[in-house]
Amino acid sequence: MTHSLVCCEWNGGVARCPPNLGCEVGVPNGGAPKSSEPSTPATQPLPTVPRPAPIHSTTGRPKPRNTMAERLTISLPGRSLVIDASPLRASSFAPFGDVVENPQPTLHPSSAAATIANSPSPLPFNPVSANQGSAIKYQHVTRFIDLYAQAPSSTPSTAVASMFVCASRTLLPDPSSSSSSSEIFPVTVLERHPYTTQTFIPLSASPAKRYLVIVAPSLPPSEQDRNLPVPASPCTNSPHVKNHKLPGRGLPDLRGLRAFIATSEQAVTYAAGTWHAPMAALGEPGTALDFVVVQFANGVPVEDCQEVFLDGSVVGEEGVVPGEGAVLVVVPKGNGGRGAKL
Repeated sequence: MTHSLVCCEWNGGVARCPPNLGCEVGVPNGGAPKSSEPSTPATQPLPTVPRPAPIHSTTGRPKPRNTMAERLTISLPGRSLVIDASPLRASSFAPFGDVVENPQPTLHPSSAAATIANSPSPLPFNPVSANQGSAIKYQHVTRFIDLYAQAPSSTPSTAVASMFVCASRTLLPDPSSSSSSSEIFPVTVLERHPYTTQTFIPLSASPAKRYLVIVAPSLPPSEQDRNLPVPASPCTNSPHVKNHKLPGRGLPDLRGLRAFIATSEQAVTYAAGTWHAPMAALGEPGTALDFVVVQFANGVPVEDCQEVFLDGSVVGEEGVVPGEGAVLVVVPKGNGGRGAKL
């Protein structure tokens, strides 16, 4: 099943979007791109990304119930979409979830009590001095939402904490960068967890460890996604999420796709129902980044996770080869999530 989008078609066949804007729809052939950045030359082939070895289950568990019956795909026929990754900021990521980081890294616990007491306005996340003055407690830094009470299977959920050991992804050279200052990550799949938030907490003492956060808003509901169950409302007992809005049932809107670079000093929470790419750790070949992942789950695959595949890349035995209609993220070398030069 294929859902086609028209996005920024012009000579050269590539739409390049700045990090704070999506692409415009319906630009005539021969028109100019909205961004002043150079487009990726269509004639320069991109190298192959080695395909990771398959992981086979040895648990002997029975085949899960309620699996997705059809492979859903999104295609951008005849054109590619290029998105520049930018440093992860809480304000920019707010439509998709939360960024968890020290909101005041220059405030030391030893002076926290006096600073909090003398502040002329409330400080972010209502900090309080804790542990006999040896710590600062920032409250409600992210939202954990469980909407499985609305799931059609009526299967109860449970809180789950998992460990993800994520190998660094292989990136492609950027043909548009003559100085080799950036690389390319091809996006081949987006997923969402319709009934739960999902929080990734990196475990690394080095701020030089980085990872990609790739998200997209949802299109209006359509015939293509009619079989995907989603909650009807963000009903929850938590007073901290009463104004939270769900993204809806629709497939990913690639025109609004955003890409961010996070460091190991930042955790990220994907809001319930937010389309996002699977975790993409960055780093030297052979390295990995560990995450603790916190979410709710009920064991019904189509209620726990829904996937949409992007049709612009061909996956073969030799790896991923970006072709016409590929969605590519440009990753600058050496940019940390807080703007630090690594």
